[in-house]
Amino acid sequence: MFPQAGCEHEAPTRTADRVTHDPRLNESALSVRDLGLIDYAEAWALQKQLVDARRDVGGVDTLLVCEHPAVITTGRGTQNDFLREARFPIHEVERGGEATYHGPGQIVVYPIVGLAEGARDLHAYLRALEQACLDACAQFGLGAGRREGATGVWVDGARKLASLGVAARRWVTYHGLALNHSTDLSHFEAIQPCGFEASVMTSLQRELDARCPARDDFRDALVEHLQQQLHAFREIPS
Repeated sequence: MFPQAGCEHEAPTRTADRVTHDPRLNESALSVRDLGLIDYAEAWALQKQLVDARRDVGGVDTLLVCEHPAVITTGRGTQNDFLREARFPIHEVERGGEATYHGPGQIVVYPIVGLAEGARDLHAYLRALEQACLDACAQFGLGAGRREGATGVWVDGARKLASLGVAARRWVTYHGLALNHSTDLSHFEAIQPCGFEASVMTSLQRELDARCPARDDFRDALVEHLQQQLHAFREIPS
């Protein structure tokens, strides 16, 4: 039913939900909605609503871009001993992968995409999400890559910059990626992120220091690379 792959605080003040790209201007592009800072449960519910709309009533492919207040999510591969400190709310979700942390300073993207009949390979889809992150990093002078046997985006094969985990309902994707821009990396110490020690986690700010791009600039570059990488996977009406 749910193909998958991958790895309470007060409700936050919401920024405006902005549609930053209207697909009617270019029917082959994904719609982009910047949700700003949003509670995880609210964003999760919105993803499922959009999946149902895309699947059942011809809704559009959409990139949801956001960040969350501090929260832990656990995927289907999470081990029982993942928790080190009970510091943050925990949501058990249907994506692949293990436990991860979300918090301020991340760039989180949830692609809601109807996969075309010849492109229904979630592992290839994950590689496309990784490649978009790699291309955005390269655009700002950071040489990132992959690590064999470990989904995500890595620097020198040792420091993890982005975590990925996805699911699909009748081949409409949801969940996605979380890339650390200026995240408080000490918060990862509450868990074993994706089964690793918290010390493996890094951020753009840590890697690039004074050369780190503004969050909005990196977000815009990442969205553009996701548009390019996901085009081949999408079921675009003729």
